[in-house]
Amino acid sequence: MMTQTPDTLSEFLKEKRRKFRLTQNQLALKAGVGLRFIRDIEQGKTTLRMDKVNQVLKLFGQELGPQPLIREKFISE
Repeated sequence: MMTQTPDTLSEFLKEKRRKFRLTQNQLALKAGVGLRFIRDIEQGKTTLRMDKVNQVLKLFGQELGPQPLIREKFISE
């Protein structure tokens, strides 16, 4: 059985946090960011500081990077 890769940052973070059995507060403390920031990521806020996102992702051996665009997702060009 294959596991599906999360499509969004919020899905990824929720999945990882739950896998490691961390509360939002515990994750915030470990990453050195505020609880509100973790909540913002998990709620899909579209404007986030990349340096702070990378602080959180670093705990899971990840960082932000360029992703190819999937043309089918565009409504119009």
